[in-house]
Parts: sequence; structure tokens; C-alpha cells
Amino acid sequence: MDRLFVAYKPSGVGSNKFLSQLKWKYNAAKAGFSGTLDPFAKGILIVAFGKYTSLFRFLDKTPKSYRATLWLGAHSDTLDIEAVSKIDMIEPLDEQKVNEAVKSLEGGLEYHPPIFSAKKIDGRRAYDLAREGKEVKLNTIHSTIYKTKLLHYCHPFVTFEATVSEGTYIRSLGRLIAERLEVPGGILSALERLHEGQFHYEHEKALDIKKCLNMPQNVYTKENSTILLGQKLHREDFEVTENGTYWVDNGDSISIFEFDDEGVHYLLNRVSLHEEL
Repeated sequence: MDRLFVAYKPSGVGSNKFLSQLKWKYNAAKAGFSGTLDPFAKGILIVAFGKYTSLFRFLDKTPKSYRATLWLGAHSDTLDIEAVSKIDMIEPLDEQKVNEAVKSLEGGLEYHPPIFSAKKIDGRRAYDLAREGKEVKLNTIHSTIYKTKLLHYCHPFVTFEATVSEGTYIRSLGRLIAERLEVPGGILSALERLHEGQFHYEHEKALDIKKCLNMPQNVYTKENSTILLGQKLHREDFEVTENGTYWVDNGDSISIFEFDDEGVHYLLNRVSLHEEL
């Protein structure tokens, strides 16, 4: 089964377990997903079966949008409700000040990811080291925060939306809001991924992969059999010859190529367009 679709993961289940449920539902032997959601989080998950699992890095899945609720005064090393250690009582804040703190995140942002994250340190996941009680020191990362919006403030909870670049940690954004409000402690009590690029939840409808790619289409002007047999290709035999990544329609399949100064290289070849529903 080759299939690409958007599923909606509920809170309280891990992404891998949810994928197992989808494999059972559709009787799929091979499956994968893009963008892990924490167990407490809910929202859209891009899922692929069969050969379509090789497409994730070529999909148009940025920017991403999230809706989150920040619990001011709560403390947790995970920066979410998985392991709340302490709750401080915080005096209500001026809503305008809260709005300004949320909006202040917009633009380029450099920050530390959560120690409970999938970042690797000497080959090991940071969350594994943190669970063992070992010291975790992570380098700062850079994200682009395209847009933020305060939805409502009902003390001590701040609900906001953020549209961000790929790889952004929304738990860290919550921590930054709390810091800019000069509040001791702040964790996410709820998190929902609304969309990834063009991918929205549509009741697990099978998607047309030709409309989901993050690159332009190119046209091969010679016999398609050259591509289908994986033979050497020449730049001048394509309509577009500039360096870049392109996809080509072979009729009942697509192929993806990279053009660079050394020539034309296959990235994926003969990915079938047939989708079993």
C-alpha cells in the first residue's frame, strides 16, 4: 500500500503508538510519519505508507502552526504537564503586557531547546540522559517565528498561536514568554499542531503527491524510458537546466532529481502515483 495522508493524533498517546494503530486500521506493512508530537500534545501528523515513506524530506511542510496554553507559575523539567514538580501562585497580570510578551517572539529567535528533547549529545538523545539524571547541556538553536497571536488570557493560563519554521520547540516558546513576563515558572498545559505547510487534517483523505512536493516540476524532453531504467541523464535534455531540485512526471510515476555543477543526480526514481485507499 502506497498512501500519503494527514492523520489527527489525540493527546495521551505517543506518535509511534498512534502510527501502530493506523497500520492496523489500514493493514499497512510499512509506515512512517513526519514530525513527532509529544504524548500530551494533539494535532496533525503527516503519515505515509509503503514507498511514500521516502517522500517526507521532499514535502512542502513549512511553516507550521501550533495552538498552545501556557500555565504560568507551574514548574516541570519537561516544560509540559508530564512531570509537574511545583506550582507557584502568581498575581494576575495586565493583559496588554501578556500580549506584548507573546508578540515579542516574532522574528529570528535564538534559544535553548528543552533538555527533554530528541536532540543528540555524543550520539544519545537528550531526553534519555535527562531521565537518567545526567547533566544535559544543549547548544542554542535558531528558529523563525513568523507570527504569534494571543487568543485569550484567563489567569494563570495564556493561550496563544504561533506560526514557526521547522524544528521549533513550542515548549521553549512558552518558557520564553514566562521569562519575559518575569514569572517564575511556566509550562505548557496543552499543545495542538494545526498544520504543517499545506498539510491540514481532512479526515485521512489520500493526497496527490504531485501537489505536495516542495520543489518545482521539470520536463524531460527525451524518451522517458531513460529515466525509468535509471540511465545517465544530461542537463540539456530538461526544459529547466538551472541548479536545483526538481520532480518529473513519468506518467504513472514521478522521479526526483538534483541538478548541481557536477550534473544530474537521481534522488528518488519511479515513485508510483497509484494510491491504494
